Amino acid sequence: MNGALTWPAAVLFDCDGVLVDSEPITNRLLRDDLAAHGLDVPLEQIMTLSVGGTMEGVAEAARQRGAILPDDWVDRFYQIMFAGLEHEVEAVPGVSAVLDHLIAAGIGIAVGSNGPRAKMDITLHRTGLMDRLFPHIYSARDLAHPKPAPDVYLHAARQLGVAPRACVVVEDSASGAQAAVAAGMPCIGFAPAHMPSDQAEKLARHCNSVIADMSMLPRHIGL
Repeated sequence: MNGALTWPAAVLFDCDGVLVDSEPITNRLLRDDLAAHGLDVPLEQIMTLSVGGTMEGVAEAARQRGAILPDDWVDRFYQIMFAGLEHEVEAVPGVSAVLDHLIAAGIGIAVGSNGPRAKMDITLHRTGLMDRLFPHIYSARDLAHPKPAPDVYLHAARQLGVAPRACVVVEDSASGAQAAVAAGMPCIGFAPAHMPSDQAEKLARHCNSVIADMSMLPRHIGL
């Protein structure tokens, strides 16, 4: 998908991997926890279980590959994840300045994530991004369907009072980009240098353009 974008009324961000660099921490913790439950997945392959999905989806995929997980594994792992993020997570480089730029330009901003609100409360507070984004922080877990369904982005647009076609979404996963397309919103893919090439290729299929550095975002949306 290609096409030049003009100044949007709102920019809607995924959270993990776009605003906060949480995925390396989560992936490491997930690898260690699954190994303890009988599934030894190399760290570089962990993302095949988790990127752009839900923890319930991760649990299902892990069980299909032989992990022996208790019924309450998702809740247990969230507690492990939250503790790790609270101590380690940092903002994606350059994103604070980008948010300030958008706010100064009068452009609405919001977050739409498949993750729970409790997780975003931890990561956005620790990284200092919460004040810029509050109250427009939305979890698909509070709506009918997660990404790749468009629910969370359509909800964010409604709460901002902006038509979907006047929004731009920033995503780092193919399922998230598909959610943007389903919502009728252009999508900018964020694919930093450390992203595996196959993931970047899948992402790019659904995006108007792809950036490797968050500081590139303003000029890709016409600012």
